[in-house]
Amino acid sequence: MLDALLLNAGVLVAVVLVLWLISLKLGDVSFIDAFWGAGMAMLAVASFSQTPKPGDVSLMLLLMTAAWGFRLGIYLLRRWWREGEDQRYVRILRKDREKGRFAIAALFKVWLGQAVLLFMVSSPAQFGILAGEYEKPVTGLAWAGLALYLVGIVFEWVGDWQLARFKADPANAGKVMDAGLWRYTRHPNYFGDACAWWGIWLAAASLGWWVAAWTVIGPLFLTFTLTRWSGAPLLEGGMKKRRPDYAAYVERTSGFVPMPPRKSV
Repeated sequence: MLDALLLNAGVLVAVVLVLWLISLKLGDVSFIDAFWGAGMAMLAVASFSQTPKPGDVSLMLLLMTAAWGFRLGIYLLRRWWREGEDQRYVRILRKDREKGRFAIAALFKVWLGQAVLLFMVSSPAQFGILAGEYEKPVTGLAWAGLALYLVGIVFEWVGDWQLARFKADPANAGKVMDAGLWRYTRHPNYFGDACAWWGIWLAAASLGWWVAAWTVIGPLFLTFTLTRWSGAPLLEGGMKKRRPDYAAYVERTSGFVPMPPRKSV
C-alpha cells in the first residue's frame, strides 16, 4: 500500500507542476479550485488502477469519489471560465505579485500547499480503495456511508444548481439567495461536501479500524476548513460587505447544518 500511495503522491505533484506552469502563463491561479475535486477523483482512479483484485467496497469508493470530484471540478472550471479570476487569490498573492515573486509564491502558497491538503482529505478514498482487495462482504457501515454520501450529493448538486439559476437572472443582481435549500442553510454546498466525505470515510472504515484511524483526519480537516477557515468565514466576510441584506439572512438562517429559518424578533 505504501508504494501505491507514494506513486499517487508522485502523480499528484507532477500534475500540479504542469498546472502551476499553466497558471504562470495565464497569470491566474484561481482555476485551482476546479482541481480540488478533480484531483481527488484522479487519486481514486490511480488507487483503483493499482489494486489487483478490487472488491465491492473498492468499487463503491471509486464511484463515490469520482462522481463527487469530477462533477465539482467541471462545475468550478465552468464558473472560473465564466467569471474570471477569483478575488480571494488576488488578495493572497497581491504583495508577491508587486514584489516580482508571483511564480514562487503561486507554487508554494497555492499549488503545493493545496496538493498536500488534497492528498490528506482524499485519504479515506485512497486507503479504502487499496485496502478493498482484502475486504469482507459489504457491511451495514459501508451502506450507511453511502446513504450519508447521497444526502451530501443532493445538497451539493441541488444547492449549486439553485444558486446558478438565481445568479443567471439579472433581476437578482445584488440580492441574497434565500430560497430552496438556501432557506435552511447558508451553505448547502459546503454541508453537502462534508456529508459526502464523512460518507466516504464511513465506507472506507468498514474495512477495518486501522483504515478508520489513519484516514479520519481527512473529513475532520475538510469540515474544519469549510466551517472555520477558508470556506464559510472567507466567503461570508465578503458577502457582508457587498450585500446589505446579508446580515439579516445570517440572523435567520443556519450557518451549516440545515435548520428551519429563525423568526425575526
